Amino acid sequence: MSTDALLALRQAIPRLSTAETRVAEAIIDNPSLVVELTITELAKACGTSQATVARFCQTIGYTGYREFRVAVATSASREQAERDRFDVHDADIDPDDTVEAVVAKVAYQEVQAIELTAKSLDLDALEHVVEAIIGATRVDLIGFGASGLTAQDLQHKLYRIGMTANCFSDVHLALPSAALLGPGGVAIGFSHSGVTVETAHSLEVARASGATTVCITNFPDSPIAKGCDIVLTTQARESRYRSGAMSSRIAQLALVDLLFIRVAQRRFDAVAESLRVTYDAVQDHRITPEHRRAHRA
Repeated sequence: MSTDALLALRQAIPRLSTAETRVAEAIIDNPSLVVELTITELAKACGTSQATVARFCQTIGYTGYREFRVAVATSASREQAERDRFDVHDADIDPDDTVEAVVAKVAYQEVQAIELTAKSLDLDALEHVVEAIIGATRVDLIGFGASGLTAQDLQHKLYRIGMTANCFSDVHLALPSAALLGPGGVAIGFSHSGVTVETAHSLEVARASGATTVCITNFPDSPIAKGCDIVLTTQARESRYRSGAMSSRIAQLALVDLLFIRVAQRRFDAVAESLRVTYDAVQDHRITPEHRRAHRA
């Protein structure tokens, strides 16, 4: 369970019933409801029963409404302190926001995504993924849409240290490669929502071939996560203007950096030489002072 109650609510939505989802969304929109209302009053406000609210609290990992109430109050207080730090009163971006407000809100959301992801990261799972990458015969990186950009970033980093990695944003290429991965291969799928059909299918095929499957997602109880060997969870919250594209990508990129650094640490001698060679290889394609003087002449 997430260490942040409000984030735990958002991540739990894929596994909640319709009535429980109604309770979760009401609290996400207005956390003070939990602080101010009794369980009976909250149930009435959400158009459901007291038993549903009690079951909802247990579903997301709390013993009951009292414990959940304290956790939400703590989470809301912490979130308010962070908003004060960025001088942000409402994290969602509105059409009439000034440029100053937009800058502050985007900064707030992205810093929060990185900090919460790092704080709640399962370090054992991270190390298991690192071990799998280091010992892999081949690594397939699978992502579609914005998640495809993150997959490309990890491919670029692994290539720079001499590791074989393929990146797929076309399901017709991802599936045949996944089918041929086999034991010793690793497939890493990126999906903020955890419900991207193409990513799920590719990981299923990779797992059936005997490969180790890894999912990087914001929703640990999502369908994709449940079908993978190892799950790494981001902690990003998207607003209506930034769905699936900004803070989620920033959180994924932070995880990519962590994976890359840990792999590089473990292969330090080989990595140092690979980075030197690849750095030298592109130097002729950089604009030097000599190039600039020749251009001005």
